[in-house]
Amino acid sequence: MPNMKPNKNPMPSQDPKVRAHNFDEVALGYSEETALDEAQRCLNCKNKPCVSGCPVNINIPEFIQKITNHDFEGAYMTISEDSTLPAVCGRVCPQETQCEARCVRGIKGEPVGIGRLERYVADRHNSQSSEKFIPASPNGHKVAVVGSGPSGLTCAGDLARKGYKVTVFEALHTAGGVLVYGIPEFRLPKSIVQKEVDNLKEMGVDVETNMVIGKTLTVDELFEMGYEAVFIGSGAGLPMFLDIPGESYKGVYSANEFLTRSNLMKSYLDDPTTPIMKGGRVAVIGGGNVAMDAARTALRLGAEKVTIVYRRSETELPARREEVEHAKEEGVEFKFLTNPVEILGYHNPDDRRDPKNGFVTGMKCIRMELGEPDERGRRRPIPVPDSEFEIEVDTIIVALGTLPNPLIKSTTKGLDVNSRGGIIVEETTGATSKEGVYAGGDAVTGAATVISAMGAGKVAAKAIDEYLSK
Repeated sequence: MPNMKPNKNPMPSQDPKVRAHNFDEVALGYSEETALDEAQRCLNCKNKPCVSGCPVNINIPEFIQKITNHDFEGAYMTISEDSTLPAVCGRVCPQETQCEARCVRGIKGEPVGIGRLERYVADRHNSQSSEKFIPASPNGHKVAVVGSGPSGLTCAGDLARKGYKVTVFEALHTAGGVLVYGIPEFRLPKSIVQKEVDNLKEMGVDVETNMVIGKTLTVDELFEMGYEAVFIGSGAGLPMFLDIPGESYKGVYSANEFLTRSNLMKSYLDDPTTPIMKGGRVAVIGGGNVAMDAARTALRLGAEKVTIVYRRSETELPARREEVEHAKEEGVEFKFLTNPVEILGYHNPDDRRDPKNGFVTGMKCIRMELGEPDERGRRRPIPVPDSEFEIEVDTIIVALGTLPNPLIKSTTKGLDVNSRGGIIVEETTGATSKEGVYAGGDAVTGAATVISAMGAGKVAAKAIDEYLSK
């Protein structure tokens, strides 16, 4: 009989007062007993509505049923048939708006904790299994993958399973893309990402780091080297800013830079090679997951006070509810219906450099109210007349989103992009305007979710296989 408890088993986590001062993972994971209890809440629906909500179409009822039968390794293998990164997805995917949103149990209570179960199964496999991946028999074809983020790793893994010789080219010195430079350790330990990359290497995938495609090599040169198809999963690393006075002052960061310095360059160390401003009063502009990550990272770096400044109300926050609640528990404050209009700063008159290059001392903001819905259905924020006020801050982190870097487009002949710099692709295949070149993930859509990027990688891998099998 199914377990008909209305609520999912809570996720054990570090105490907020403790975790706000360390970079250890916040969520501690289910025990075997808890995982079994949660798995028994699944009704094993015949029509599997949860699967239709998963961008990579994991057979969710099947892997959960295997958990109830104590077949934990079988559950992992079921997930792995469709997902290259189960331990990652179990941690950072927005299940509440995808698979869990379609769970029947959510109609009269909380949905099954699908993501928590996926994480448990993956962590158990990684800690207990000593089996190695056996590379597939080579099929004689070579494919290049640009970028080692979720779309690139997924595409590489799916192709490697079919016998393709795949090389992943990563611009940075560590593979993992946004999984290592964008998502903090306390949400996604880097050892988890490294394990997933190592699994791909066992499958026969080569990973070349410090390779900036568009500069070190061009896409056209990859074809000259014998690669028969190229997948571009280079992400979206071009930050968006406010375009207001004062953004050139010291102490203003894009969230992309701030998180990269902390996550990848280890600026949290006492004597880092890549410094970052620590302590003081920090304001984070934006309301998405990246804004939450930046705010919580600033807190752990020693900030006295961290404030999220968001121009809409709490109801419109795009960040995962879990991340918002974690931020509040840790002491992050929120200023809703507030929009910055100017960054205030101080310049040392003895400094002979550009007088605009001063230091942040505060931020002038204006109150907002919500008007009619915009084209996406979200109520448009409108400034309230004569409502300007100032707040004192020492560091400002702008988390308004990112756009694809124009480097690959500018160095690749015949590659069409849209007005925002995203590579234009055929939706069902990921094919670009250049023959043999496919793309997916944030390089196409702009900043989006890990799992949607993985879905794009799977689509492209299938299309590449069909293209090279003609």
